[in-house]
Amino acid sequence: MHTGGIAMSGNGRAVAARLVPALEWLPAYTGDRLPRDVVAGLTTAAVILPKAMAYAALAGLPVQAGLYTALVPTAVYALLGTSRRLSVSTTTTIGILTAAEVAAVAPTGDPAQAMAAASTLAVMVGLLLVLASALRLGFLANFISDPVLTGFKAGIGVVIVVDQVPKLLDIHFQKGGFFENVIAIARHSPETSLVTLAVAAATIGIMVALPKVVPRVPAPLVAVGVAVAASGLLDLRAAGVALVGTIPSGLPSWVLPDRSLFAGMWPAALGIALMSFTESIAAGRAFAKTGEPRPGANQELFATGVANAAGGLVGGMPGGGGTSQTAVNARAGACSQMSGLVTSASTVAVLLFLAPLVSLMPLATLAAVVIATSVGLISVPELDAIRRVRRAEFIWAVAAMTGVILLGTLPGILAAVILSLGFLISQANDPPVYVVGRKPGTDVYRPQTAEHPDDETFQGLLILRTEGRIYFANAQRIADKMAPLVRDAQPRVVLLDCGAVPDIEFTALKMLVDAEQRLRAVGIELWLARLNPAALHMVQRSPLGTRLGRERMFFNVHGAVEAYLARQAQA
Repeated sequence: MHTGGIAMSGNGRAVAARLVPALEWLPAYTGDRLPRDVVAGLTTAAVILPKAMAYAALAGLPVQAGLYTALVPTAVYALLGTSRRLSVSTTTTIGILTAAEVAAVAPTGDPAQAMAAASTLAVMVGLLLVLASALRLGFLANFISDPVLTGFKAGIGVVIVVDQVPKLLDIHFQKGGFFENVIAIARHSPETSLVTLAVAAATIGIMVALPKVVPRVPAPLVAVGVAVAASGLLDLRAAGVALVGTIPSGLPSWVLPDRSLFAGMWPAALGIALMSFTESIAAGRAFAKTGEPRPGANQELFATGVANAAGGLVGGMPGGGGTSQTAVNARAGACSQMSGLVTSASTVAVLLFLAPLVSLMPLATLAAVVIATSVGLISVPELDAIRRVRRAEFIWAVAAMTGVILLGTLPGILAAVILSLGFLISQANDPPVYVVGRKPGTDVYRPQTAEHPDDETFQGLLILRTEGRIYFANAQRIADKMAPLVRDAQPRVVLLDCGAVPDIEFTALKMLVDAEQRLRAVGIELWLARLNPAALHMVQRSPLGTRLGRERMFFNVHGAVEAYLARQAQA
C-alpha cells in the first residue's frame, strides 16, 4: 500500500509539472543564469511597457490596461509556458484586432465600457485557448515548417523596421498597407525632426558599438538608460522630442467579465485566439536555440489561454507572444522564463515607483531598440541555405515572408502554410516511379540513373519502384507513369518493389488487381517484393493475394531476381 502511495504521489507530481513547467525549471535554476535573465527581463520591459500602453491607447483604453497586460499575462506565461524566451503581452496585430472589436462594442468611446469590453474579450480568448488545449489541437502547429518560420521571421523583421522608422524620424501620417507606409515615409521624410533623429542615431550607435567594446554589458539597457538621463538633463521634450509621457500608478483590481457580451464577441475572440496561438508558437519556436526542446504546442495553448484569462480578470487586454519583444528578450541574453518574471516585476515597479522616470523615455529610443534587435530576424544566409538545399522549401520561406509583408502576420503565415500543404499534397499525389537495376557484383538494387550506366538489368524482367502510400488520389498517376515503361520494355515479368510503400488503400488495391488482370491478358506476370506489413495484409485479403500466391510475392528484390533467373535457366 505504501509503494502504491509513492507511485500515486509521483504521478501527481508529473501531472503538476506538465501543467506548471516552472515546477521543473525553478528548482533546477542556477544563480549563474540570473544576471543574464535580469538584464534580459529589464531590457524587454523597457521595450514592451511603452508599446503596451500605445496599444491600449490604440484600442481606446486607458494606458494602464496595457501595463496590466504586461504585468499579469507575462508572469502567468513564465510559470506555465514551455518557451524559455517568449515574451507574452499584447502585440501589434492583436492590438489592432482588439481595437476594432472594442470600437464596435463601445462606439461612444466611454473608457469604462471600452475596458469592460477588452477585459471580457481577453477572458473569452483565454477560455478558447484552454479549450483548444484540452482538445489537443496543438498538432496544428506542426504544419508550420522551419522554412516557413525562417520566412516568417524575415517578414516580421521587415515589417517591424518599416513600422518603427516614422518614430525614428518623428514623422506622422495615416498608416496603411506596407507599400503605402514606405511611400508615406519617403514623402514625409523632409519633415524629419533632426533632434529626434539624433537621439535615435545615438541609441543605435550605442547598441552597435558597445557589444564590440564591452561585450558583457547589456547594450539595449545602457542605451535606454542614457536616453532617459539625456531626456531629463537636457529637457528633450522642450526640444520637440516625443516622450512616453505620464503613466498612472497603482496595481490593478479584479474585473469580472461582462457575460452579456459573450454572444456578440465570440467571432472576434476566436480570431484573436487563433492569432495569439499562431504568433506565440511561431515566435517561441523561432527563438528556441539549438539543442533546446521545442515549445510544446498543447501546453502553449494552455499557457497563453490561462495568461489571457488572468489578464482579463485584472482589466488587461488580449495578448500573445510578441515577436519583437521576444527578439529583444532573446538577444539581450534570456536563459529561461525567469526573464519573464523579471519583466513582470519591472511592471510592478513602474506602476508603483518608476512611472515618472520611465515617462521620460524618448519614443525614438524605443523605436531604435526595436529596430536594432529585429534586423537580425532578416537572415539572408539562412534563406540562401534553404535555397541551396531545396527550391520548394525556399519558395515556402519566400511565400511566408512576402505574405507577412503584404497581408499581415496571421494571413501571411496562413497563406504560407496553405502553400506548403499544397506542395505536400502535390508531392503525395505525384509519387516517383523508378526503373531499378542492380549494382554490379552486389545484391544492391537502386534506381537507374546516368551516374550508374553499368547497373545490371535482366532480359524479360522489369523492376519498378515507387514511394509513399498508394491511395485513391495517386494510384492512377502511378499507373500512368508505369504504363509507358512496361510498353517500352515488353517484359515477361514486372516486379514491383514495394519496400517504400507503407500501405495500399482499398481503391488503389482494386486498381492494382485490375492492372494484374490486364497484364496477365497480354502475357505479362506481376510479381511483388518487399511488401510492408500493412500492405501485405491488404494484398493477402484481396483476390490479388490469391492470384499471386506465395510464388509471386517475395521477401526482397534479390530473392525475386534469383527466382526469375532460375526459371529462365530451366526454360
